[in-house]
Amino acid sequence: MDITELKPTEVWQQFDKICKVPRPSKKEGRMIDFLMNFGKAHNLETLRDNAGNVVIRKAASPQMANCQTVVLQSHIDMVCEKTADSNHNFETDPIEPIIDGEWVHANKTTLGADDGIGVATQLALLASQTMQHPPLECLFTVDEETGLTGAFAFDHKLLKGRALINLDSEDEGQIFIGCAGGINTVAQFSYTTQKVADGQAAFEIEVKGLRGGHSGDDINKGLGNANKILNRFLWNATKTFGLHLCKFDGGNLHNAIPRDAKATVTIDLQYVKDFENYLHEFTQTIASELKYTEPQFDMSLAPTELPAECLTASDQSRLLNAIYGCPNGPIAMSHALPGLVETSTNLASVKMKENNVIEIVTSQRSAIESARDDIAHMVESVFAQAGATVTHSEGYPGWEPNTNSKILQTAVASYRRLFGREPEVKAIHAGLECGLFLKKIPDMDMISIGPTLRGVHSPSERIEIKTVEMFWDFLIDILKNC
Repeated sequence: MDITELKPTEVWQQFDKICKVPRPSKKEGRMIDFLMNFGKAHNLETLRDNAGNVVIRKAASPQMANCQTVVLQSHIDMVCEKTADSNHNFETDPIEPIIDGEWVHANKTTLGADDGIGVATQLALLASQTMQHPPLECLFTVDEETGLTGAFAFDHKLLKGRALINLDSEDEGQIFIGCAGGINTVAQFSYTTQKVADGQAAFEIEVKGLRGGHSGDDINKGLGNANKILNRFLWNATKTFGLHLCKFDGGNLHNAIPRDAKATVTIDLQYVKDFENYLHEFTQTIASELKYTEPQFDMSLAPTELPAECLTASDQSRLLNAIYGCPNGPIAMSHALPGLVETSTNLASVKMKENNVIEIVTSQRSAIESARDDIAHMVESVFAQAGATVTHSEGYPGWEPNTNSKILQTAVASYRRLFGREPEVKAIHAGLECGLFLKKIPDMDMISIGPTLRGVHSPSERIEIKTVEMFWDFLIDILKNC
């Protein structure tokens, strides 16, 4: 069975087309062209701002011509993650969706349902000749995943509507009315090297089998952070065996919990057997700690070619101590909304760059701007103490909940009418572009909805098929009653 045969076919057919268009963050040119051509082919007013964001307008159904304009919004870029054995090229290759029971996932890559399913839903509405709806403005933003730069630069004068439905949520049955703000903190270590001494053996150590996930939505699920686990091993092995670090490469994206990490090390020949035994014991320890959340966790040790150089002892100590001391995970829970993470930080990547520089990327989130900045400064202080140069991104604002929202009241009534139960009205710890839209257009009335996605920002990303139809019916009913 092909995904174009799934219901609602109009949405899945558009999603299938989107999967064929490469759209990594900051490289969405082909997707922008796709949207511009789509709008023109359907004789719809189609606009593009200087940042690459696209707005497509569609007139109201005749019976709703006097209704307020509703903005539907999604982002066109996707997180590009793949399994270690995949040779997929995200800049040239199409995504390969696979139907697996009640879910759709991709072939060893992220699926791009975040937020391709939102894009597909907008396109299905724009192409429809039968749906009843008010005047629509479909906003497609670029580069959401690597800093919300499209929303930052968006020319808000292109929008006439003052009610917005964001289509970038990941839980059917939930209506979101608030989100966390975020900021990235980057530390750069300059390091020196020394010649590897005689009588050493070299090994590559790998942390693998972790689930990874979204650094907002999944930060409170007790998942393993590959960088922290690997660093913990290196820190202890340095004290016990005099380990020398030659290379550290862990994680990838700032908004993903790192799934894997590798290090190249040398060890004195006399300690090799004990070192191998220690790695086995350490792996068992971590597996026991993470047995409920990371059942596939593993570590491996493989002999490798002896490197010419390793970090000096002092620089190795600075690096490993700083990573060990860097906070990671939930920092505070919300008192206003029980069960919601209020503040968190994610140690996302550790990379050795050119010119003897190690770059460590972390991301901080909070529903409270001052708390977001406080945890960012805490992370900064750890790395500054170790002599690193630390910088922060511009950051993006959170979205303060409005429980008196008119579009929220319409949505709750629609959900109750369609499904015979109450939806959950919530805030989310992940970042949404809504906070930036609210900053540009203070009177914008907003909600965020979506079908059920799991494993986003990782190769296990998948979307629950039945919830796509529920999401579609829900959105159509909201629009009929705006």
